[in-house]
Amino acid sequence: MKRLALLPLLLVSAFLIPVRAAYAETNLATSATPSASYTSPWESVAALNDGIDPPRSNDTANRRWGTWPNTGAQWAELTWGGAQTLRAAEIYFFDDGGGVRVPASWKLQYWNGSAYADVPNASGYPVRVDAYNKVTFGQVSTTRLRVALQSGQGSVGLLEVKAYANDPSGGGGTPGTWNPPANLVTPLNEVWQHVESTYPNLYGFRNYGWDQVMANRGSINYCVRWDSTATVTAAQRDQIHAALARQFEKWMDVMAGHNGWPYGTVPVKVVGWAVRDRAQLQWSDTSVDIYVNDIRENAPQCAEPCGRFFNQSGTYPNCPGGASHHYDMSLWLTAGFGGGAGGDWGQRIGSEYFMGNLDADNIHILLHEMGHSFGLDDFYDWTPTGQCCFLMKAGSATSITDFDAWMLRDWWRHLKSRYGY
Repeated sequence: MKRLALLPLLLVSAFLIPVRAAYAETNLATSATPSASYTSPWESVAALNDGIDPPRSNDTANRRWGTWPNTGAQWAELTWGGAQTLRAAEIYFFDDGGGVRVPASWKLQYWNGSAYADVPNASGYPVRVDAYNKVTFGQVSTTRLRVALQSGQGSVGLLEVKAYANDPSGGGGTPGTWNPPANLVTPLNEVWQHVESTYPNLYGFRNYGWDQVMANRGSINYCVRWDSTATVTAAQRDQIHAALARQFEKWMDVMAGHNGWPYGTVPVKVVGWAVRDRAQLQWSDTSVDIYVNDIRENAPQCAEPCGRFFNQSGTYPNCPGGASHHYDMSLWLTAGFGGGAGGDWGQRIGSEYFMGNLDADNIHILLHEMGHSFGLDDFYDWTPTGQCCFLMKAGSATSITDFDAWMLRDWWRHLKSRYGY
């Protein structure tokens, strides 16, 4: 696919910034009374809906609900004084790496007036640590919502349960369906017809960002190619990681809870750095792998045996440190580079531009190039009907617009069957 080659995507200096409507869905769980099949004496069932977002699955600072040493079938439940209309929920699992682990399986059930029944048309039941696990489902009216868990490697536990009347991501439409706004149907169809006619290997290609996230079961690994003579401190390293993760999550946020997308968040991990001179990296800890003076395309290259671009089977038998040290994409930061480039291999932008925007809400060139990694096209020579300004039309927007979001969701609609959704 031509778009996936290393082609400069030049952006102009003036931009129009679209205004997006704010969206916030009320968490109904905080008004419910929590209960459970069993609670360890040192844990608290009140943790289920205390409104505290956990920092991680092994949260040692806040209340937790857990069933150790009990295993097998367990449940946690929210009960309201009156019927609630529900269509989505988010679950944060407690996992301390020891006696309490994520469940082998779980599901949501509601009280239908005489018995518990599984919620209809559930979007899927992901089991992820350090993140909320979101489920959307067909609308139910109930006074009780139950999280039914089957233990796996240990006992089970939860840190927080949220319940919503609608999809909290603002994805729109009925959960599990394709239902874009009426004014976007025609331009979205135009875009997809253009994609199908332009890229004959569209459905055969297997290294989109979608493939990478799904292969990792809801996460993504990066390696930074530092194509600059500047030095980098440990603090700057961590800021680069945080900025990269924040931009990536902006794309994933528009997918959360939409049309069977199984992940509420997609964590980004930087596993390595490539540099010409080790002295440029001013830290001595071993938090990331470091590759020195391995040159490809006249730039430092992270180890090819660890890169998915070079090992699209998804196995890494020759990667130092094993498969956990693999990287799916590279963030290629090049001194003096104007504009950007993006594809299945990652994103390339100017190092000065990126370092100057570490705290920016939208690092728009990087966002644009990330869109290419998920298959989104450029719009240099045409504009879909009724659309004027959106991120993938370079130079016309500096943040993800509703049209960009729906184009991304359309890719998922056409590819999700390859992952069993």
